[in-house]
This record gives sequence, C-alpha cells and structure tokens, in this order.
Amino acid sequence: MGNASDRVIKQISSELSISKQQISNTINLLQAGNTVPFIARYRKEVTGSLDEVKVYDIQRLFKYYSELEERKSEIIKSIEEQGKLTDELKEKIESCSTKVELEDLYLPYKPKRRTKASIAIEAGLEPLAQLMLNRQDITEGSVEDYAIQYLNPDKEINTTLEATRGAEYIISSWITENAEIRQMVRRITFRMGTLVTKVKDEYKDKRTKYEMYYDHSEAVKSIPPHRVLAINRAEREGIITVSIETLRDYIIEMIKRRYITNPNTIFLLHLESAIMDSFKNHIFPSIERDIRNEITEIADKASILVFAENLRNLLLQPPAGEKSIAGIDPGFRTGSKVAVIDKTGKNVANAVIYPIEPINKVDEADKITKGLYDNFKFEIIAIGNGTASREIDDYIKGMLERLNINIPS
Repeated sequence: MGNASDRVIKQISSELSISKQQISNTINLLQAGNTVPFIARYRKEVTGSLDEVKVYDIQRLFKYYSELEERKSEIIKSIEEQGKLTDELKEKIESCSTKVELEDLYLPYKPKRRTKASIAIEAGLEPLAQLMLNRQDITEGSVEDYAIQYLNPDKEINTTLEATRGAEYIISSWITENAEIRQMVRRITFRMGTLVTKVKDEYKDKRTKYEMYYDHSEAVKSIPPHRVLAINRAEREGIITVSIETLRDYIIEMIKRRYITNPNTIFLLHLESAIMDSFKNHIFPSIERDIRNEITEIADKASILVFAENLRNLLLQPPAGEKSIAGIDPGFRTGSKVAVIDKTGKNVANAVIYPIEPINKVDEADKITKGLYDNFKFEIIAIGNGTASREIDDYIKGMLERLNINIPS
C-alpha cells in the first residue's frame, strides 16, 4: 500500500486500538468484496477474531480517511495550480486528521462565487484594505484622506464611504478564511456553547410531544443524543427554532487581539466593523452549522448502537422460552457435537457422539446422552439441519425410545 494508505491504517489503528496488521488484513478482505458478517464469522484467522462491530468500524473509518486522503490530493493539486502551494502549507494539509480542519485550510484558496469582498477587490480596493490592516501606526489625519485615492466611478465606488466599506468587506473575508480563527471559534463554541430552542408563535398555546423544548437550553458538549434527535424532529416539523449561543464578546475580543495591534489607529472603527461582520455574518453561522451537523452525526451513531443492542437482546431471547436445551451439530466421520444450555442460556456441558456411519458407537452415544440428560434434565433436543441431520434424527428417536425418555426433538 502507498503512503496515504499507510497513514490511513495507522490512524485507524490508533483510533480503535487494533494492530495495523489486523486493520490491513481486514481492509484487504473488504476490498475483495467480502461482507462484514462474512468476515466476522468466517475469516477470524485472518482478522485476529475481530467481531462484526470492529469490522464495521474499520470499514467506516477506512472510507472516511480514504476520502480525506483523496480530498487532500485534490486540494494540494488545486493550490499548486494557483501557484500558491508552499512546503509549510502542504505539510499542514497532509497532517489534517478531519475533513472540517482540511476545508478550513482550503477556504482561502477555494474558487469563490462573487461576493461583496470579491466585487470590492475587482474595484481596486484591496490596497486600501491592506493599508488599514498593515499600517495601524497611522494615528493622525482622517481615513477619508486615504480612501479618496481609491474612488472608482467605473466600478461604482463614488464616495469615500463606499471605498472604506468595500475595504471592510475585504478584511472581513480575510478574517473569515483564517483557519486558526475558525478553529478557535469552533473549539470555544463546542466546549462553552449552549443549544437554545424556542417555540414558534403559532405553537405557543398548542400541546405537542415537544413541549419540553418550547423554552429549553442545554450545553452543547453534554446534550444527550436522544435529545439532539428529538430537537431535530421538532425543528423539521416547524414547531421550534434552534440556535447555538456562544461566548460572543469573548470571541470577538480574541479576534480583535489578533488583528488590532494599535487601538489608537485612525482605522480602528473600520477594523472593528470588519471583525464584527466576519464573525456575525460568516464565521459563526458556518461554525453553528458544522456543530449542529457534528452532534447530529454523534446522535445518529448512538441511536444505531442502542437499536442494535435492543435488537441483539431481542434476537437472543430463547425461542422456546426458559427451557434447558440439548443442541446437536450432526456429523459422520468427525462425530456429532452435543452442547447443553440451561434455562438462562448458559452453556453447561459439551460432548461428541459417534452413533452413525462410519463409527457406529451407538451404545457409547446412548450412555453419553443419558448421562447428560440425568445431570441437566434438558427438555428439548435441537438438531442442526445439515450433513447427517436425517441420520442423527433417526438415532435420537431410537435412543429416546430405548431409554424411555420423553423429550420433543
């Protein structure tokens, strides 16, 4: 496997605490077209006895990280074609471990639709934006004295107000595209944010199954999966509105510290306006969507696990009720395997009998079976439907008659 695949296997191994060899063997089986149940049941010697849950986890993570590696290659190629790829940027891209982190890095280089910022750049206002951001040592004079140099009637920049506003849009876009700023906002909002739900006016006086969410707030980081799904359903049905509240003032102050180096600069109000526009209209709405999607994905996975466990318990309920059962796996040359379970489903005894061709140890088989019956009083005999099943069925019927035992089989 190539370097990308090696990275994927290493990442999965670290995440699941499974050896890289087991991961690699399992991936090879999956890529060969084998299903998860088949691998878990019939290829234990290859996977190291991984169960279905572990095999499924490997399949899911291999798909995710393979897509991540493919996306990295696409992004590196795109930035390289723009002539903007540096060794440092390439290293950052290759070290990304999540799709969100990767897209944050790519954002400044992503082909863009026309925005207020791009229109302002086309109007020649980028130098003014750079001046505002980089020359904060200017503390005397007026902004208009500098902005007037960038008037461009052909591009509908007729006043200094329009020029400074365009420069603000450009600065706002630079802040929005800063991966470190976005990660900071995401981190703070996930750890300290609150999910808030409000009932819509038309449902204020109506009783619904979502009444507990009419006026509800809860920490984003600790909201239980079942409540996330319930809130999502109520929102889809048009009963409530959902939003995330974060430490807005603290985050804005952190962004200001990053971009405002001199509070006495004549450009201060414009820089603050750009920061506010970036956070309010671009960064936070995007981060809010990302976090909603993330906690919904976590909730979906949790609900699937709960469903799987409930289904497992249902399927493992004794079909015959609470009865002691002797199960027989028929066989000719290798014998017929007998297992006895008690009323709780616990395996209490095992044996092998050879009552049919080619061994024909009928008396020994009768003795073993009678001993198991005397010790455990099984009430049902279940015979596997496969090789030698008819012969074993005939033997069991004869054995019950010979030993005068009344048990359904």
